[in-house]
Amino acid sequence: MKKIADWIANHSNLILWIGLLCLIPAIIGYCNTKINYDILVYLPEDIETIKGEKILTDDFGLGSYAFVMTDMKDAKQVLKLEEKIKKINGVNKVFSIIDGIGTSIPKEMLPEKVLEKLYHDDTSIIMVTFDGATSEDITIDAVTELRETVEDASQVSSMTSMLLDTKITSDKEIAIYVIISVILCIIVLLFATNSYIMPVFLLGNIGLAIIYNMGTNIFFGQISYITKAISAVLQLGVTTDFSIFLYHKYEQAKEKEKNNKKAMSTAIQETFKSVIGSSLTTFAGFLALCTMDLTLGTDIGLVMAKGVLFGLITVLTIFPSLVLCFDKWIVKTKHKNLFPKFEKIQKFSIKHYIGMFIIFILLMIPAYIGNKNYEIYYKLDDSLPKTLPFHVANSSLAEKFNIISPEIVIMNKNIKKNEIDKMVDEINDVKGISLVLSPSTIASRDMEDLLPEDLKDLIENDKYQLIIINSTYEIASNELNNQVNIIDKIIKKYDKNAILAGEGPLMKDLVTIADHDFKMVNYTSIIVIFIIMVVVLQSIGLPIILILAIEFAIFMNMACAYYTNTTLPFVASIIVGTIQLGATIDYAILMSTKYLEERNNKKQDKKKAMENTLKVTVPSIISSALCFFAATIGVALFTKIDMIGSICTLLARGSIISMLVVILILPSLLILGDKFILKTTKKMKEGK
Repeated sequence: MKKIADWIANHSNLILWIGLLCLIPAIIGYCNTKINYDILVYLPEDIETIKGEKILTDDFGLGSYAFVMTDMKDAKQVLKLEEKIKKINGVNKVFSIIDGIGTSIPKEMLPEKVLEKLYHDDTSIIMVTFDGATSEDITIDAVTELRETVEDASQVSSMTSMLLDTKITSDKEIAIYVIISVILCIIVLLFATNSYIMPVFLLGNIGLAIIYNMGTNIFFGQISYITKAISAVLQLGVTTDFSIFLYHKYEQAKEKEKNNKKAMSTAIQETFKSVIGSSLTTFAGFLALCTMDLTLGTDIGLVMAKGVLFGLITVLTIFPSLVLCFDKWIVKTKHKNLFPKFEKIQKFSIKHYIGMFIIFILLMIPAYIGNKNYEIYYKLDDSLPKTLPFHVANSSLAEKFNIISPEIVIMNKNIKKNEIDKMVDEINDVKGISLVLSPSTIASRDMEDLLPEDLKDLIENDKYQLIIINSTYEIASNELNNQVNIIDKIIKKYDKNAILAGEGPLMKDLVTIADHDFKMVNYTSIIVIFIIMVVVLQSIGLPIILILAIEFAIFMNMACAYYTNTTLPFVASIIVGTIQLGATIDYAILMSTKYLEERNNKKQDKKKAMENTLKVTVPSIISSALCFFAATIGVALFTKIDMIGSICTLLARGSIISMLVVILILPSLLILGDKFILKTTKKMKEGK
């Protein structure tokens, strides 16, 4: 490592130029990385509902559709609007009641249940199907143009409308996220460093790492909007303390070395040794997300793990070059250390370590209860403002036509009519079903030739026939999930290969998979981080105590949602614990390694060793936690997207809770568990 450190210190100008040149492909990659706004596409491809979506897309052009509400009373105006819609690129078919009335089927001859779903109080519904899937660019562009054609976005209800509004809202906010995070981090860094200009270099270095990370996402093809929104602020919060650590090591080395380059080489070597363990735990925490069946975890995990790697690389290469090149500016802008020493907290932790342990035990009970019982929501549109156009359209559709959760049964074309009729009767008897529409429901056999071609193509082809169902239950509700199970059993009695497709069944699968993912990710992250710490710390007992402390902090964090009656989006409940563990276990590692050093090298008793440990580590732990807090709290307070806001709120709160647990409770665990730690740690003198 010494040769590499020497080379970096001696080639600062070259490294800076290489770093700046690398920005060009990174920015190009960033601008050309596709952003996906549909979480449902991350469901496993082998589940039945996803297979059903592919059939609807490939065989019927029904992979995505929209309901357009119009109060045009003149049939000719409606038909004229339909013609305009048909000309939109990406639109497959357009159908309304006027198509039937205006040709050969009188309105009164249509079944009453069908009629009330297409026409109510002088408002007609035009159904529009699209060539592409819900989240494909061609569909999003088509819905954008459809809104312009209708001249009222709040009259177009579709899943793609929700994605479009999510995109518009997210794109407006993301630049402000970064600005807020940078401003708050600068304030923290002004206290954490002793130079007015140093925060600029610290954030400039992390900024380069963020751009490199975001630019290389192009190799993944696409990333989710959640990943895009939180990755920059998370990378900022998680890796900034690496730079602070190197700067402090450089300042210490300068006191011994007159040559700045030699001092920097020493600082690089010491920083690498010190941060490699902590960066590995953070890296592993993010990679644990890749064990999720919902591949959104892989999306976030890979991007953030890559971000930690880029952060480490830039801290060891570009940041030292910046410091060496602008050392004179840094010296000229130095100020007194503004960061308190927090001596009262240190004395309190040692003096009351038994009391803190008792508090730890007592708080475990409410923390466990709260962590187990907080409420989760799965309905994706609940994370968005109710004033968005798609929300208004969905509310109007539900209020006027009682269309809440439309679903589609895909069945073999050869199933006989009398069997279909029996099945329709059974489904109609299921509580919460307001409409079951099969080919024979629309018209009798002698009227089939009079049906518009668009409608006939919409409900059957040479392989499949479709039965359209409307449920009055809300998507992702327990009532709908139970109803989906009942209907699935009914349709499989008549066709064992039948598939129930639609947003409702997809969301039911999402609920099942999310529950599995929550357990899988938590167990994996704990096991992987435990193994890493055993190797790095060369101890069995110490990792157990450290993970226990941070898991307690995680429980406390999640329990806050329960005791404040806050309902969390399912994504936040899955990923936050893993991220908090991977990112804040570093605080515990920093304290415990210093404690072992004091116990081993200076032959001090455990209280004196802890006193010296707290003097050195508390300011560093607080500055790291505040950087993490500053990077995430601004987003949490500003964003209108609850999916993002909840994640950042939990991470901001989690960083502070982890900090308090490490400073106030971990010392008591280390002191009381001293003998156990020494006996299970390699190369400890008292352990021998």
